[in-house]
Amino acid sequence: MAPLVLEIESPEMQRDSVHQAVQAIAEGQVVAFPTETVYGIGASALNEDAVNRLFEIKGRPENQPMTLAIKGYEAALDLAPAMCPLSRRLARRSWPGPLTLVLDACNSDSAVFQLPEFVQQRVVSNGRVGMRVPQNNTLLDVLELSTGPLVLTSANRSGEADTVTAEEVIEQLGDDVDLVLNGGSCQLNTPSTVASIDNDGINILRQGALSPEDLQQLGSVIITLVCTGNTCRSPMAEILLKKLLAEHLNCELNELQSRGIMVESAGVAAMNGSPASAESIQSMTEFGLDLTDHTSQQLTPLLARDADWILTMTNSHRDAIIQTWPQWINKTTVLSPSGHDISDPIGGPLEVYEACAEQIKQFLEERMPELETLISSIPGQ
Repeated sequence: MAPLVLEIESPEMQRDSVHQAVQAIAEGQVVAFPTETVYGIGASALNEDAVNRLFEIKGRPENQPMTLAIKGYEAALDLAPAMCPLSRRLARRSWPGPLTLVLDACNSDSAVFQLPEFVQQRVVSNGRVGMRVPQNNTLLDVLELSTGPLVLTSANRSGEADTVTAEEVIEQLGDDVDLVLNGGSCQLNTPSTVASIDNDGINILRQGALSPEDLQQLGSVIITLVCTGNTCRSPMAEILLKKLLAEHLNCELNELQSRGIMVESAGVAAMNGSPASAESIQSMTEFGLDLTDHTSQQLTPLLARDADWILTMTNSHRDAIIQTWPQWINKTTVLSPSGHDISDPIGGPLEVYEACAEQIKQFLEERMPELETLISSIPGQ
């Protein structure tokens, strides 16, 4: 029997399609979904028969595991509790998106062991499991409403071309699929990048939408310094920290990013695009540093999410961040190890700015042991 095809052309149609897809998945059916990369076919990871049927449709050898499509970062922690810092950074910054991470799932607390044994055999290889959070609202809604992850693979026969429209899915798979969600053409039209991650670094298993350079940047350690307007305290802290880290690593300031380290600054109430204050620029010349190219930026949800450590100039800055994004409480800290505020020098004479810079430098130096520990999580450091 030909598969049921549901068009997704409006929010109402998407809502109805999601509920029908969730019901079909719960009943053990195989469903074709659009993603941002290529179309995929999925089945409940809790249903042995559905997963077995998925393998038969795909025609994939049993020793080639399939990927688990999951709801998000927290679900990855359940499946791979021992995720290394690098894999946590990549997952946090890349998902939802076109990256499949292959991670160690040997930990006895892994939720992988709650899956049926047959399913474990089809998704785990050498103690590792592939996971992905696709960037497609329909599929994300299905995952959110489904019990457990989906076993997901591209909607084509093994060895055949990827499918990027619902029509191509039907042409290749025909009656073997129960339900097809037609979300139009895929955005990227290329598969996700598949990368195995451990403490030794990134091993790309399949080239895809994200390049090795993309992964290197996404896996960098990011330290974000925060004040109010991002025109004096945090820009001075940013460039002073770059100087300290470059000296520690025996490299130039402009080489830090290639070493896997990004230092940035932002303001909780900043106007985007403002230069550093003249006094801040002049103060930094005493350290042989140049702030003339600085432009201010607002601390956004994306900047806060991507940061590995947010160092604030005052307790009120820290409180404002935690109130807005309570999930980042554990990585948001006042720069002063003793919890002292760094007073805003704005409006004061140059001497006030110079004293502020010296205070910032002192606190950064006191934080260096913690910074060195953070940097040590970068492979090769």
